[in-house]
Formats: sequence, C-alpha cells, structure tokens
Amino acid sequence: MTRDRLEELRRRNREAEAGGGPERLARQKAEGKLSARERVALLLDPGSFEELDRFVVHRSYDFGMEKQRIPGDGVVTGHGTIDARPAFVFAQDFTVFGGSLSETYAQKICKIMDLAMKVGAPVVGLNDSGGARIQEGVVSLAGYADIFLRNTLASGVVPQISAIMGPCAGGAVYSPAITDFNIMVQGTSYMFITGPDVIKSVTHEEVTKEELGGALTHAAVSGVAHFATADDRAALALIRDLLSYLPSNNMEDPPRRDPVDDPDREDERLDAIVPADPNKPYDIKEIIHAVLDEAVFLEVHEHYARNLVVGFGRMDGGAVGVVANQPAVLAGTLDIDASLKGARFVRFCDAFNVPLVIFEDVPGFLPGTDQEHRGIIKHGAKLLYAFAEATVPKVTVITRKSYGGAYCVMGSKHIRTDFNFAYPSAEIAVMGPEGAVNILYRRELSAAGDPDALRRQKVEEFRDKFANPYVAAERGFVDEVIEPRLTRAKVIRALRLLRTKKDTNPPKKHGNIPL
Repeated sequence: MTRDRLEELRRRNREAEAGGGPERLARQKAEGKLSARERVALLLDPGSFEELDRFVVHRSYDFGMEKQRIPGDGVVTGHGTIDARPAFVFAQDFTVFGGSLSETYAQKICKIMDLAMKVGAPVVGLNDSGGARIQEGVVSLAGYADIFLRNTLASGVVPQISAIMGPCAGGAVYSPAITDFNIMVQGTSYMFITGPDVIKSVTHEEVTKEELGGALTHAAVSGVAHFATADDRAALALIRDLLSYLPSNNMEDPPRRDPVDDPDREDERLDAIVPADPNKPYDIKEIIHAVLDEAVFLEVHEHYARNLVVGFGRMDGGAVGVVANQPAVLAGTLDIDASLKGARFVRFCDAFNVPLVIFEDVPGFLPGTDQEHRGIIKHGAKLLYAFAEATVPKVTVITRKSYGGAYCVMGSKHIRTDFNFAYPSAEIAVMGPEGAVNILYRRELSAAGDPDALRRQKVEEFRDKFANPYVAAERGFVDEVIEPRLTRAKVIRALRLLRTKKDTNPPKKHGNIPL
C-alpha cells in the first residue's frame, strides 16, 4: 500500500475527530460540557471503542449545505465494552451543526440499534442536540420516527439508557422518553416539547428553560428524569454503575458478584427502627440499607414521588429491584405519581429478570378530590397490574401498615408473590383501627355519654384483634412472621430458592394495561 493512501486515511480520521473545529470545541468546554468523543471515552472501558460510520456525510444540497460536509455528520456511533460487557453508544456532537439530526445521522443511530438487537447488548444514547435539521425538512423528521420505532421494538429486549447532556427539544424528546432510564445533567441540559418563547407567545406564560425543562424540574416535578447529576462525568459514571445491575438483554440474568457481605448477617438495629407508635414516621431507607449487601443502594427517581422508594441493590451478590413505601413522606400512602413510578420500575425489572424485594408500610391510597379527579383509580391500577403481571421472583416484607386495596397492590400473596414475611409490628386489615371503629361502632359512639373513652376502648380492642400479622398468617397470606433482625437472611434464602423459578402468563399479544 502506498504512503499516499495511508496518509489520506489518517487525514480523514483527523478531520472526523476534529468535529466542528477547535473554536466550537472550546465553546463546548467553556459551557462545562465534554465533547462527544470525550464522553464516549469516559463511558466505555479504556481502548474498547470501535467507531462505525466515521466518514458518513449528509446528502443535502439546499441552503448551501453542499459546502458544509463534516465527516460523521454530528453524531459519533459505535460499540465497546462496559465492565468487559458489550455495549452500543451514540454521542450527539453539538459542535457539528448544533448536533441537529439529519437523514444520515439517523441512519447511523439506527444501524447501531439494529446491531444491538441482533447481538443482545444495551444501547446508551448521549443526547446533546438542537433538534431536527431544518435544512433537510421531512427526511429529518422521518429519521426521528425511524429511531422511535427501534426504541419501541427494543423496549424490554435490551436495556436502553439516555443521558441528556445538552438541549433536547421538540420531537427529539420522545426517544429518551421511550428508553428505560433518563439521566440529566444539572445546569447544562433541558428537555421540553415547546420552548419558553413558544409558550410565551401562545399562553403568555413567562418561564425560563431551567424552570420549564431543567434537570431538577424533570427529576422532581414531572418524573421524566430518573436521575439528575452534577456534571457530565458524574452522569457517565452513573450509567456504568446502573448497567452493573442489569443483564445485557432479556434472555440473560443480571450479573452476579462474589458476595463479600455475610448472607446470614443479623442487624439488631432493625428491631428498633419501626416505632411502637403506629402513627410515628420513620425512614424506610434505613431498613433497605441495613438489608442490602454492604448497604449499597442505587435509588431511582429519588426526588420524584418520594412516598415510594425504588432502586437497585444486591443481595448475596445478585441484583435486586427494591420497591418500598416511605412512611416519612405522606405517611407512605400511594398517590398517582407513586403509582406511576412504581409501575414503570416493576415492569422494567420483570422485563429484565431482576428479582423484586418489596418493603411494605402503606395505610392506603391518598384521599382527596384532586387525586380522584385525576384518575387515582386508573393510575393505582397500573401498579397493581405491574405487580400481578410480573413473573420474576417476588419477596414482600410487611414492616407495619398494610391496609385496604393498598395491601392487595403492594406485592400481596394473592397476586403471585412468592414469599411474604411480616414483622410483629405489622398491621394487616381493611383499614386502620380508628377508621374501622368509627364505622363499626357509629351508633354506640353517638349514644355514648363519653364517646371519646368508648372510642379509645374500641380502637384498642380492634388493634389487638385485627391490627396484627397473625390473622393473615393463620390464613397463609403471610408465610412467616419474623424478627426484624433476621430480614436479610430470610430474604436471601427465599431468593436463593427462587433462582430456578419458572412462571408464565397466558398466551397473548400483550395485555391492556390501564394507561
């Protein structure tokens, strides 16, 4: 091969690696953002990246675009490894045409998504784009639709993770919305369908980009973002951590690690975490951390619907998905946001063979006209549907309250939960003692000379007779009433037994979840 041919290849490689040029790269850095190639290098194992379509250029000849043909066309695509496991990645390059999506740009992304489906490996999208490339018109929109289709077909087959590391607006938001997890970077990223200028012209509302669609807005208010990180580096490290809990595809089990934490470890602190006063709050995360391997818990949606806690941890070296009511927020009641948050997480875990561990302390669904009018019935049914449909190993621990329909929803025995444990402090009934007494003894209370004294007496009688785990245990709805200090050992033994569990749903195209 001649020296000229080799030099031509090297020149083209240098041109592709330069992106939009030194000035635009410097501007990207000044905004606190890494370049697309720096992001890929930090995400993947060192030296593992294999780039595809490096020399692809757009095909547009309108608006002078034929004079601006940059190799790669605004997106870096390829594959590599994360913790030695294959992964596919695309990184949008804002320094090239503002990261705007063209026909060929979309084809590059579609190519790696198709390959990911064939080989069974995760897809990570690093989003930093001004949206559709206006100069290309409808073919740019068609490119988005091609990507949306692949996101949909890949859902539940390979994990899909989106990191929003810059702008993401208009139709571009729907690809991340379909993927399994969204990570946003504080201060530099935003997502919205219509921007502040359009909103102002249509509704006359004054709102900033950050208020409308910034990382904290979507992490705490809308729930669109599962995580909000301080910077690009933290986002990329989080993706690596998140993937460590997940299988490469739906035909595999999650990766296991050699356990370094004693599976039979007892924790005396658990005996005292649940207060004796049933109306006193406590932090369910104390129980979660005490039970998981090395107290490590990767919380998902930490700032959204905080009355329900979901996330990943390990027990006996194997990944588990944790779903837990949080008595410290809204008394642990289930509302619309918590139901949506829990349902999506449970369905993800079921799709990717991640066992579910449920910690239950729920007095019921949140009452109120706002919740009823916004459809708590429909949205609460989503969480019920998700738990009932799930065929992965399911283990429930009732720490305190388990009342009414919420008892049924939160991994009860009746919706195919494999093992149900309860603490001695558990209260399993149709409703709490106070509400039950007001209904059952309405006439006696209205006729009593001292209704408060009678009410206290009847509440204590009801609590002694019904607000305990033993009525349910006598029926077999609770498999075992356990000492809290033994929680870790009991759950791990159950999960070990369930490693070979096989359960199925009736043959069907798909169910009709109450959307």
